[in-house]
Amino acid sequence: MKRHSIHLLLTGAIALSVGVSLPFLVGNQHFDPERDSVKSEVPSLVAPPSVPSQIEFAGQVIDLKRYDHRERMDRELMSFCYMHSSTMLSIKRANRYFPVIEPILKENGIPDDFKYLAIIESGLNPLAKSPAGAAGMWQFMQSTGREFGLEVNANIDERYHVEKETRAACKYLKQAYAKYGNWLCVAASYNAGQGRISSEMRKQQVDQAADLWLVEETSRYMFRLLAAKAVFSNPQRYGFLLKREQLYPSIPYTEVTVTKGIDTLASFAREQGITFAQLKDANPWLRQHHLQNKSGRTYVLRIPTQAGMNYDPKQIKPHNKNWVIN
Repeated sequence: MKRHSIHLLLTGAIALSVGVSLPFLVGNQHFDPERDSVKSEVPSLVAPPSVPSQIEFAGQVIDLKRYDHRERMDRELMSFCYMHSSTMLSIKRANRYFPVIEPILKENGIPDDFKYLAIIESGLNPLAKSPAGAAGMWQFMQSTGREFGLEVNANIDERYHVEKETRAACKYLKQAYAKYGNWLCVAASYNAGQGRISSEMRKQQVDQAADLWLVEETSRYMFRLLAAKAVFSNPQRYGFLLKREQLYPSIPYTEVTVTKGIDTLASFAREQGITFAQLKDANPWLRQHHLQNKSGRTYVLRIPTQAGMNYDPKQIKPHNKNWVIN
């Protein structure tokens, strides 16, 4: 038996051993490794995921039967499926951050589907920074962050504060929705800007963002958002098999309120029984080794508990039962 035949048999055996079917790998046809794999010189099974006929986003149904919509969706699904490490890491992070993001979206009247926007913006990495200077999970530029209420300077950068930046993103999304009345247009404007989307809709005489001819980045952006929803709603369908202990749990914290500056954050951290690195990890919006606070603002610093820093993977609870196989 050839080496690639063995590999394919093992792939199928693994899927069967965990009790999971992978429909996009085999389609509706019977796959015979002995018969079919000998035709390939590549020792692995590579197949595209199936594209649904439609998908719903924030109450709007997007038709995916039309050739341009279908092929754009196909590209983004393949991107998620075959960038294995980044997609899997985002699923792990979602277990930690979706419980934070979802209530804030709901509180502000933003559809829950916009949590997937944070995935395509940053992979749910709270420390993400783009070459252009956009920062944080929601990728605000400095000027836009300040415009929507975030403190951004050399000492404090609330673009790295998950709750505050999520609320700032909600302000932007609500403002855009008041303009468009269409949530997919809102999503497109988050990437391209409201001015560009409004101008192109007027010039191209359409009222749906998915019908616009745009630069590739923005054109892909909308369908990447739809693909993120499809994959993260049911990762197993797309070949991602995780156990509950492989997800990242929420880290429990105590909180310390400060209204004055802190000369040395390393000393402050030691007084709390943690390291400076752990303090920064819990509060990445602190950008230097001290907290100036010349204006006497109130800041809440999170201090991870010892139990939280030494969690038991077997006790992790999945935020979404569809993310795990056990």
